[in-house]
Amino acid sequence: MADEFALPDLGEGIEEAEVIGVLVHAGDMVEADQPLIEVETEKANLDVPSPHAGVVEAVLVEVGEVIRVGQPIVSIAATNGASAAPAPAAGAPAPSPDAGSGAPPAAPAPAAPAPSQPTPIAAVPASAPVAPVLLEPAGRSVAASPAVRLFAREIGVRISDVPGSGPGGRVSIDDVKAHARALLTQLYASPAAAAPPAAAPPPPAPAPEAGVPPPAALPDLAAFGEIERERMTPTRRATARNLAQSWAQSPHITLQQKADVTELDARRRELRDRVAESGGSLTMMPILMQVVTRALAEFPRLNASIDMATQEIVYRRYIHVGVATDTERGLVVPVVRDADQKSLTELAVEIRELAERARDRKLGIDDMRGGTFTISNLGGMGTGFFTAILHPPQVGILAVGRAEREPVWMGDGFQPRLRMPLGLTVDHRLIDGADAARALGFIVGALEEPPELVV
Repeated sequence: MADEFALPDLGEGIEEAEVIGVLVHAGDMVEADQPLIEVETEKANLDVPSPHAGVVEAVLVEVGEVIRVGQPIVSIAATNGASAAPAPAAGAPAPSPDAGSGAPPAAPAPAAPAPSQPTPIAAVPASAPVAPVLLEPAGRSVAASPAVRLFAREIGVRISDVPGSGPGGRVSIDDVKAHARALLTQLYASPAAAAPPAAAPPPPAPAPEAGVPPPAALPDLAAFGEIERERMTPTRRATARNLAQSWAQSPHITLQQKADVTELDARRRELRDRVAESGGSLTMMPILMQVVTRALAEFPRLNASIDMATQEIVYRRYIHVGVATDTERGLVVPVVRDADQKSLTELAVEIRELAERARDRKLGIDDMRGGTFTISNLGGMGTGFFTAILHPPQVGILAVGRAEREPVWMGDGFQPRLRMPLGLTVDHRLIDGADAARALGFIVGALEEPPELVV
């Protein structure tokens, strides 16, 4: 008897995911923990493994479908650890329910005549010449990087149909291009090519979050000219939902101040080669993170959360700092765990590695869980002061702008000083303005008169 396997819990707050790859087909033998489908969640791409060995009886989802936690994705008949025979072909007799019980097997039904030609792939007429690149061995798992999968989705190619030329059958971008060219050749060679399938209807709008007003109806923009609609990615949907919830539930206040980092930057330049020897990049971010961890220890409410359901303040006894990171698919916030216990070199190495994994779509769910405070640095883009939005359930975020040299009166004349704009945004339900001012002053003071930097 087959069991339906549902999409498991993917982590805190994640309720849905988009299917970006189906890695098995009906009739495939699968092992325990073998990937069944690949999904894109709000922040990461994940393989969903099989719970046990068995034979896939049905795949219940398709690429592009948005599925929710608990929704069935495949139907698998367990083999109980035994080596199962391949699934019977269409028209073959099913095994007797009394097999292995000692009773004589029932006479098999006559086999159905074999089809005169192989079943063509979807949208390709049987009369078209079938190129070898259109076929793949049944049951294989596709080995391909996230970038290759993204490219295949963008040009409308199903990655599971592309045979790989790399080691172990790994699929490259060139393989995807060759497969796409073969598909086009077949379609144009056929006098009766099938019409493209209709676009899938957009998923239903999610129910409004508690405390978030329902979105206003969009006016008819097509009345004023040509428009184009693009489906929001899971990352963009999550960003829109979470930030709307944050803005609606948390009264934000932002305090801004400039820090003179002239001496700090000079010291940073002296130490950056030593840090680079360990694989890190000593930008201002690791130093800011170290300063922020001291501020969170000094002002523990900045590291806390507010539980309105129980009317309690939840103080965390750990400090995990998120780094807002810009990627092609949108904003992600990987987390440096136990940041207060790490040296500048360790912070520099980990921040660089997390940023690279974020941009390569290699972050896991755990890499973005559990943050207690966030730093958002737009200084590299030339931005000055800006207001950041809180990342719930956090109650604080530091916005960092571009440091610039400015003339500053030093008592006996003006001198050029490197000054960095900072903005501290807090949840006013928990943090009073005076407390926020003291915390920002602490951060500014630590940057202007830093203790000896130990790498």
